[in-house]
Amino acid sequence: MIHATPGHRARAARLNRRPGGRASGRPSTARTRPDPPGTAGAARHSRAPGAPLPSSAMPPPTSAAPSAPLPVAPSPPPSPLPAVPPAADPADGAPTAAPATAPAAAPVADPSGPGAGTGAGADTDLAPPLTARQAERRRRILRTATALAARGGYEAVQMREVAEGAQVALGTLYRYFPSKVHLLVAVMLEQLRGLQEQVRRHPPTEPEPALRVAEALTRAFHALQREPLLAEAMVRALSFADRSVSAEVDQVSVATGRLILDAIGQSEPPTETQRAAVRVIEHTWHAALVAWLSGRASIAEVRADLHTAAGLLTRP
Repeated sequence: MIHATPGHRARAARLNRRPGGRASGRPSTARTRPDPPGTAGAARHSRAPGAPLPSSAMPPPTSAAPSAPLPVAPSPPPSPLPAVPPAADPADGAPTAAPATAPAAAPVADPSGPGAGTGAGADTDLAPPLTARQAERRRRILRTATALAARGGYEAVQMREVAEGAQVALGTLYRYFPSKVHLLVAVMLEQLRGLQEQVRRHPPTEPEPALRVAEALTRAFHALQREPLLAEAMVRALSFADRSVSAEVDQVSVATGRLILDAIGQSEPPTETQRAAVRVIEHTWHAALVAWLSGRASIAEVRADLHTAAGLLTRP
């Protein structure tokens, strides 16, 4: 009988056991440490293979507490916009709303022209007087427009070319004349005032008022006949004129009436009958000019119509 020595017992304890309880003969590579009594390790060694762990060996479930929302800092209130101070009205010192930047209306006729304050009707020049620089600038504009119209007619008068020729800014031109129609009607007014000045310097010498009027209008017609493109541009502008040009058209009518009254050459004011005759003669002259420009009337027919209309002055 062989007795196991302490060395043999220690070696046997280190050997791994097979499932059948037999020693495997191979040393274990893992060192085991005995678990203290009452722990899950002790229970694991005491349960059968494949059996579930006891409830005491499982960790207790932890209930997830709802996470509290993160504090959100309140957004600062928007800073107020700076207030725009109203524009001060220099007239009364009271604050008013700032005006829109629009070009200011400028005079469309020169109130200091020849024959101001006389004629068949009331003076329609309502614009304030021009300064010396403004009057010179306006004359340059009219001269440039007259030259362009005489060279190419109505279509040749372009506002940008007028501004360049008159050496003014385009915005300045529009402040004096809001459109090409305004500009060409003003050109016709200047032409009529020039004809009126010629009649004053060289009055007709016929003995009868009707003949003097017919002679003066025939002179005016021949003056326009020498510049047919200019006459065509002015007449077209009168035809295209709407309500916005009514003041300028009225000034052309007044200038034509003054030309006729100056040709009569009487010192006393005209009678109501003469004023009515002057209006008819004025309409006849403009209609004859349009008919001649359109080729529907000859020079002889225009002259005959003018003499017929001027004969109304001889009626009582």
